[in-house]
Amino acid sequence: MSLRTTSTDYVEDVSPGSGALPPRAWYASSDATSLSLNGTWRFRLSPTADAEDDSFAADGYDAGDWAEVAVPGHWVLQGDGAFGAPIYTNHLYPFPVDPPRVPTENPTGDHLRVFDLPEDWPALTDGGAVLRFDGVESCARVWLNGTDIGEFKGSRLPHEFAVGHLLKPAGNVLAVRVHQWSAGSYLEDQDQWWLPGIFRDVTLLHRPADCAADFFVHASYDHVTGAGTLRVDSDVDGHVTVPELDIDVATGEPVTGPVEPWTAETPRLYDGVLVTEGERVPLRIGFRTVALEDGLIKVNGRAILFKGVNRHEWHPERGRALDLETMREDVLLMKRHNLNSVRTSHYPPHPAFLDLCDEYGLWVIDECDLETHGFTEQAWRDNPVDDDRWTPALLDRAARMVERDKNHPSVVMWSLGNEAGTGRGLTAMSEWIHGRDGSRLVHYEGDWNCRDTDVYSRMYADHAEVERIGRGLDGGTLKRRGLPFIQCEYGHAMGNGPGGLADYQRIFEAHERLQGGFVWEWIDHGIRHPELGYAYGGDFGEELHDGNFVCDGLIFPDRTPSPGLVEYKKVIEPVRIEGDGPDGTVRITNGYDFAGLSALAFVWAYQVDGETVGTGALPVPALAPGESAEVKLPEPPATGRSGESLWTVRALLAEETAWGPKDHVVAWAQLPAGERQPVSVAASAAPVAGERLITLGPGAFDARTGALQSIGGVDVAGLRLDVWRAPTDNDDGASWQDDTRWGVLWRKYGLHRMRHRLDAVERDDDALTVRTRVAPAAREIGLRTVYRWTSDGTRLRLTVSVAPEGDWKVPLPRLGIRFGLARAERVEWFGGGPGEAYPDTRSASVLGRWESSVDELQTPYVRPQENGARADVRWARIGGLRIEGDPEFWFSARRWTSEQLDAARHLTDLRSGDTVWVNLDHGQHGIGSQSCGPGPLPQYYLRAEPTEFSFVFSKTG
Repeated sequence: MSLRTTSTDYVEDVSPGSGALPPRAWYASSDATSLSLNGTWRFRLSPTADAEDDSFAADGYDAGDWAEVAVPGHWVLQGDGAFGAPIYTNHLYPFPVDPPRVPTENPTGDHLRVFDLPEDWPALTDGGAVLRFDGVESCARVWLNGTDIGEFKGSRLPHEFAVGHLLKPAGNVLAVRVHQWSAGSYLEDQDQWWLPGIFRDVTLLHRPADCAADFFVHASYDHVTGAGTLRVDSDVDGHVTVPELDIDVATGEPVTGPVEPWTAETPRLYDGVLVTEGERVPLRIGFRTVALEDGLIKVNGRAILFKGVNRHEWHPERGRALDLETMREDVLLMKRHNLNSVRTSHYPPHPAFLDLCDEYGLWVIDECDLETHGFTEQAWRDNPVDDDRWTPALLDRAARMVERDKNHPSVVMWSLGNEAGTGRGLTAMSEWIHGRDGSRLVHYEGDWNCRDTDVYSRMYADHAEVERIGRGLDGGTLKRRGLPFIQCEYGHAMGNGPGGLADYQRIFEAHERLQGGFVWEWIDHGIRHPELGYAYGGDFGEELHDGNFVCDGLIFPDRTPSPGLVEYKKVIEPVRIEGDGPDGTVRITNGYDFAGLSALAFVWAYQVDGETVGTGALPVPALAPGESAEVKLPEPPATGRSGESLWTVRALLAEETAWGPKDHVVAWAQLPAGERQPVSVAASAAPVAGERLITLGPGAFDARTGALQSIGGVDVAGLRLDVWRAPTDNDDGASWQDDTRWGVLWRKYGLHRMRHRLDAVERDDDALTVRTRVAPAAREIGLRTVYRWTSDGTRLRLTVSVAPEGDWKVPLPRLGIRFGLARAERVEWFGGGPGEAYPDTRSASVLGRWESSVDELQTPYVRPQENGARADVRWARIGGLRIEGDPEFWFSARRWTSEQLDAARHLTDLRSGDTVWVNLDHGQHGIGSQSCGPGPLPQYYLRAEPTEFSFVFSKTG
């Protein structure tokens, strides 16, 4: 068969494509036959869009020498580099900006799949068939059995083609040509890896005569009467049955009756069936009503508070090609960490993800496949959303999102897209969506005047501005002042952090207008790499890239929760537990918007010096959402022991649920009941001078420098003041920010290269005193530091006094001491744990006794940086030493120095040495979220000011 050479003009055409059927509702299954075309496809890569003709689409074409790729998949993540490489940019287009033109160098992948119809496929004369693509990046042309059936753009959107007339029982040839770059690429600049390919499912659907076409499930709820109203509008007449509700009604006809409503907290679904003459389609129906009332987003008559996250789709090996179990794992992790909402940044997700949100319960802001952020580099000139030529493509994208996802109760808002400026095209999208679906609200962060939207949305507004907005002091248009506010992005979770989440949450909960926010973002987009561990921007030799800005999630690439997610879980927990431990009372507040507390069991534990000495159940009355009750704790257990005591009260799942096991911890609090006793060491021993050493109790010191050499025979190396930490992504901030970036200033002032000058070694009757000055070269600033050692004969006390000199314009990264131990494998401590904590990320730190290996203390951020500090440590045992703090301290230990950690770019750069370096910190600077947001609040600054702190060392048995 001879085929003409196909023009590639469609690649740069601003239209959405040709040949595709109108969009319609997506459903996972029906009784109509279907055939998945996922699997291994033949693949040929060309360097340009027109390098090959379309003869490969012909019946009988020999592709035996072609490579193979997996579909769904991205070709640049397959073939061990033979098919090109990923590219990461945050907002810069990786090609010259000349819309709608794209480079001549346009990697183009030809895909071939030959398939037979299964034996149970109906006769070809019985109805028709539809070929569905759920996601292809960025532009595709399709042939079936040699016939060109169309082309399309809109990478994260479904496209269907009528193909029944082209099918044959066996030997069907499906050919798909995919171009990496197209006019559509200008609409998809979404802060993620650029990954071409057929990355979502390809399915052949039999369409019987009189089968279901498009349908719209309207299921509202009247919170006053408790009644739900169901109406299913269908392009093809039929009827709807819901057996549990005794419903059997014609399509288009409303029916009203008592129902249990759907919410994210109580995701009640009713199983129904849409029946036409040719097809039965299962329905999962959730009754709920979304409204903008009294200036608030209300569901079922109640204002809701979003405790959300932005979710890109990601897998470290398969990119955006996610299977159902990976999506389920995401939803279960979210539910188990108290999240109640998702913004699908910045495109509609795989449709099965929304099924899971319906099932398990998550509010969803469904975002359109649109972002033109790169046009900010030219002050938004030629921005497609303000160019009428592009409006049909924008409307097509809006329609494909809305029509696909309109039957999901979890979707409460449609979002026009992200960071696309403003323009007539966005207004057209908003008008179309409002006209098509008046049951949901419309969101778009870029519309600060709220001309086209129903909610005032911002990203990365700092705490003070959010407070002003909550108080109604932000100004703006009259319409905006009457709208609710959300932070669609905040708490940038890049590397160590985000800090300040608890402070944001307190503000959200203090003002009715503030309806929460969505942390950026869910997962680090690291690509598994044999040499680097996980690769990020620049690791594939990209011409332009934005480094590890793509690794900014609450979970690591392997889906292990980061400390940031653990912190967020605590900050947004739906039950508040407060009280007075010594008084023996606790105040329980139901922080849910809809659910009662019947699914929870409350328990108490009583600890003395970190050891649990008693436990029991805590009866809590039934509390409606927002209600509180004072609950009396039992009498403390009689142990006869003295020491620091506290109550721990936990709210647990009383029984196994769909998303969590029995006894899963939902919320907790610790209430001090008795104070810690001060650390006391009588200065009864005198330093004894020898030829080379000075001994003081168990300590041995260099006679000339006063440097500690050993404690009780345990060698100690390099003990001295330490102020440097390997800057976090949030310390360094973002290059485009014009506010103060402390990490940059720390290097400018030389805090990473401090010099230690010895001024004096003084020995008197009960102490050894070493006087020093710690300062950077080229600067007048310094820290006058005095180490005073005393002992009672068996224990050694170090008191460090620090006095700043000069004009300190920056806070300190950390303040404490660092030393090395030759042998240390495990650590035991009484303090905060089990994970890391910093001044503004310590809500989730649980006071108790903990044990870990040195290696397990490390937090594996994709780009190495300061990590692993445990807060509020009373004492720690490591390497044969016991260390007590006066006051409590931050503890960390690692097999490399902070300088080595600072120099590393990937975890594989870190090499374990022979020494374990221990930091005992009196203070740490806060973390903040300045990698794309505000830095730490002033109360979390570690200011250079006169300070004194002590540690007591002894040898363990």
